Parts: sequence; structure tokens; C-alpha cells
Amino acid sequence: MGLILLLRLLLAHLLGDFLLQPTKWVKAKSSKKEKAPQMYYHVLVVTLLTYLFLWDWNHWYLPLIIMVSHLMIDIWKSHRAQTFIYFVADQLLHVLVTVIVWAVISFDTCTAFAWITKYLNSTHFWTLVVAYYLVTGPLGVAIGSATSNWQKKAGMDATGLDKAGMWIGRCERILVLTFILTNQYTALGFLMTAKSILRFSDAEDRTQIKTEYILVGTLISFASAAIIGTIAIYLLHKY
Repeated sequence: MGLILLLRLLLAHLLGDFLLQPTKWVKAKSSKKEKAPQMYYHVLVVTLLTYLFLWDWNHWYLPLIIMVSHLMIDIWKSHRAQTFIYFVADQLLHVLVTVIVWAVISFDTCTAFAWITKYLNSTHFWTLVVAYYLVTGPLGVAIGSATSNWQKKAGMDATGLDKAGMWIGRCERILVLTFILTNQYTALGFLMTAKSILRFSDAEDRTQIKTEYILVGTLISFASAAIIGTIAIYLLHKY
């Protein structure tokens, strides 16, 4: 029942924040911020959905906590730039509140917060945080710095979408790390094959220098993520 309840609460959030939030409400929230009536319409919808999916009047106060927190988070976000980073931060905050509410329902309050605190202070949690941060941040910078001279020689910065290569690299390293942590080595092989097909399918204007640069960059990206994943698995099993 515990996991089912968490999924129901998450579904209530996702329905309220996406499917049942018209685009005009989003624009009104962005322009008028907390003065927009649509801000409060949206929060009311999320609250009603939470009550509906929770269906437990013994904990009537928990959807109210979600209501207040959702309003505060949305007001905070409305005063920020409409960027992907703030979108992710907004959703993570909403999900965090939802998980806390679920923990309070599934356990008693003291046990719930003790469990959350224990997990946040565990080696398991911080190993995953450091591993995923490394493959999304520092590794990208290091690989870019190591291959910068080759990039200029290959002329890879002349055309293409702005920062597309950076995001491709981040996504592939996240996938590599995730596949290694979950022992999905077959999926890792499919990822490498798919990446190779996509990279080399448009070879009409590709010189040997460009091909070698792409191959080296891909191998460095995959290998570095794989090393991080191997170290993370060792730490997770040892501690």
C-alpha cells in the first residue's frame, strides 16, 4: 500500500501541474505572478486532486500542507527566469514535499523524518549524488578542455545547435552511469551502437579529422562515465 500511495500522490501532482493546467494559466502566472487568479486556481486543482487520490480523511491536513507548499514554490518560481534549471528545481521541490507527505502517512511523523534524515546521511545517498554530479558537471568540463584543440581543428564549433554537444554528452553519461549501476550492460551496448549510428550516418561532409574527433570524444565520455559507475558500485557494496 505504501508504494501505491506514493504513486497516487505523484500522479495527483503530475495531473495538476501538467494535464489540468492550461497554457494560459502558466502565462498568467509568469506575467502577473502572485497577483494572477490563475495561480490560486491551479493550486486549488492540485489540492483537490491530492484529496481525491489520498482518500484518507484521518490525514486531512496533509493536502493542506501540499497546498501551501505548492503555492509558495510556484510564487518563488514565478519570480525566476523561465529556464530549464528553474523548471527542474520547481518539480524537484514539489516531489520532495510529496515524498515527505507520503512518509508521514506511511509511518508516524517521528519515524518518517528519522528515516529521511538517516537516508540523507547515508553513504548510499551521497555516493549517488557525487556520481551523478560528476558525470553531468566536472566530467563534461574536463572532456571539453582535453579535446578543445581537436575540436577547433575539426571545425566542430562552426555549425550546429548551441550547446547541443554538451547536452548530448551529459545525457549519454547519465545513461551509461545508470545502466552500470543497474547492471544493464546489454542496454549499454545498445546505447553505444545507437550513438555510433547517429554520429556516423551523416558522413557526407565528414573528414577524417572530424570522424576521429567524434570517436575520441565518444570513447572518452563513455569510458569516464563507466569508471565513475564502477567506483560507485564498489562504494555502494562496501559501505
